[in-house]
Amino acid sequence: MTALKNDRFLRALLREPVDVTPVWMMRQAGRYLPEYRETRGRAGDFMSLCGNPELACEVTLQPLDRFPLDAAILFSDILTVPDAMGLGLYFETGEGPRFERPVRSANDISSLRSPDPEQELGYVMDAVRLIRRELDGRVPLIGFAGSPWTVATYMVEGGSSKGFSIIKRMMFDQPALLHQLLGKVTETTTDYLNAQVAAGAQAVMVFDTWGGALTPRDYREFSLRYMQQIVDGLTREADGRKVPVILFTKNGGLWLEDMANTGCDALGIDWTIDMGDARTRVGDRVALQGNMDPCMLYASPERIRQEVATILESFGKGEGMVFNLGHGIHPDVDPEHAAALVNAVHELSAPYHK
Repeated sequence: MTALKNDRFLRALLREPVDVTPVWMMRQAGRYLPEYRETRGRAGDFMSLCGNPELACEVTLQPLDRFPLDAAILFSDILTVPDAMGLGLYFETGEGPRFERPVRSANDISSLRSPDPEQELGYVMDAVRLIRRELDGRVPLIGFAGSPWTVATYMVEGGSSKGFSIIKRMMFDQPALLHQLLGKVTETTTDYLNAQVAAGAQAVMVFDTWGGALTPRDYREFSLRYMQQIVDGLTREADGRKVPVILFTKNGGLWLEDMANTGCDALGIDWTIDMGDARTRVGDRVALQGNMDPCMLYASPERIRQEVATILESFGKGEGMVFNLGHGIHPDVDPEHAAALVNAVHELSAPYHK
């Protein structure tokens, strides 16, 4: 594999010295870019775009051609895993993702496939290999998956949900059944992430989008427990260097210490917790990634720059920070405002690394 020309993202995740704070944005390949919308139009629909390695590579690289970002993230979706397990993913206009066969019973769980990542999910691995080749060492490539709890919410609810009433009924009334499902999803997700690493992903991130919907007790039992199993089962070295693992629970500020104790390398944090407070709580156990409110990108470039300065000052001097949004960039953001964020991070962070 080609040597990395810019590895500050990987070094920051391992709390090693960097010249400036690295920056990337969740959902940086997406609808806010006109070139993405054009490519998606050619693909026909979202899943056709995900399933085409050449087009997935194209949209992965688009933001890097616009902005001096320090990492690329694989263009895919967390629901590729349950789709490969046999649930029949489709997208309904105005409703978002749906499954033809939701998981509601022990029989449903026993019917789930255990997909081979190089077969049923081979299009993702082909995309990873192609992206690595096309990046040619420019920046590292991040692979990812959804957390077992988050993926299970879609599998049980049958799609997106506001109240999670169906899966929480299962959790409270049939916890053993839910644990059985989460165990299967965890095994598949671990295999999936390891296959991404084997194909060329240089860091991996687990997105626990809905962990914050749980009580502290239920979070530890039904979400963190399974992310811990993934961390324990991951390939942690490839191409002669460590493969860092990032855990991100949206609205997970209550549990930073517990998350840091998993053995992961970094925590993604959202905007509901101060970066400096988070650093104080986790110490030097893990790096931190975050945490600008994505809505800040609706503000003027001058205001964005001020917020970047505030977050950098909150973290303070030293290593172990990756700048990011606290969640994905919104589709109606002006790309020039994203550019203002990236440029401000690089310009303002250098004094913190001397």
